[in-house]
Amino acid sequence: MIGFILKRLLQAVFVVIAVSLIVAVAIRMTGDPAHMISQGATGITEADLARIREGLGLNEPFIIQYLNSLKGLVTWSFGNSFVGGTPVNLLISKALPATLLLAFTSLLASIIISIPLGITSAVSKGRWSDQLIRISSLIGLSFPNFWLATMLVLLFGVTLKWLPPSGMSGIESFIMPTLTMGVILTATNVRLVRTTMLETLNSQYVMVARAKGLSENAVLYKHALRNCAIPLITYFGLQFGGLLGGIVVIERVFNWPGMGTLAFDAVSARDYPVLQAVIMILSLMIVLVNLIVDIAYGLIDPRIRKE
Repeated sequence: MIGFILKRLLQAVFVVIAVSLIVAVAIRMTGDPAHMISQGATGITEADLARIREGLGLNEPFIIQYLNSLKGLVTWSFGNSFVGGTPVNLLISKALPATLLLAFTSLLASIIISIPLGITSAVSKGRWSDQLIRISSLIGLSFPNFWLATMLVLLFGVTLKWLPPSGMSGIESFIMPTLTMGVILTATNVRLVRTTMLETLNSQYVMVARAKGLSENAVLYKHALRNCAIPLITYFGLQFGGLLGGIVVIERVFNWPGMGTLAFDAVSARDYPVLQAVIMILSLMIVLVNLIVDIAYGLIDPRIRKE
């Protein structure tokens, strides 16, 4: 098991290095921060722009800047923002917990709802309850997240004034963003749970468990669901990683003070340190989630450790 974990860790290190290099090259194609900082000022010369670049450390060779960014990831010290000079660590420490909390609550709510619904749909295959669940999941998949978020804000935040339309001010502020992401996640997860359970319910060990007189809940949740764990863990892990990377739209609609909003503002301002830190940290989080999923595989199915 130790060798299996070390192999996955080594792969994760290579992925993070590759992503960090791509990010370092890509963000330097977005424009010159010196021009953004000097916008609105009159009489700016090329010499003034050169001094701004020198003050920001942009006059150093690319390889030096890249190695400094890697060092920042290892030491968790990303320098200062080009806009305002705020330490990037401070910005990250405020934004990262908000994004992680929103992604975790959305996925957790989806799992809690989708597993019982998916099992119910599989057990009652072809009946009215199965048809109702399948149609509802299809409708949920049809909603674009930005449209659903906007409609929820207009209905519950502006018209009815039941919930805060934006910001992170308390438990009630989690309801609309969690619901927005949870609807689409649940619609997908219900279909996945149903499909995997249908394959498992026809297995011999399920019929043996029923023949032994075990309760239906014990058969479904203790035996059948456990053997569906690997594909479900895979997909839930990928979903969490996707939430971390694709939460920008939801955060913008609800003005959520997370990593997505921070990255969007950094792109607009050509704020290299902030943007690079955000993308590298989110990439690291996604790699860690995949690593945890791989380790969970090895614990659930020993055969995977030999791969």
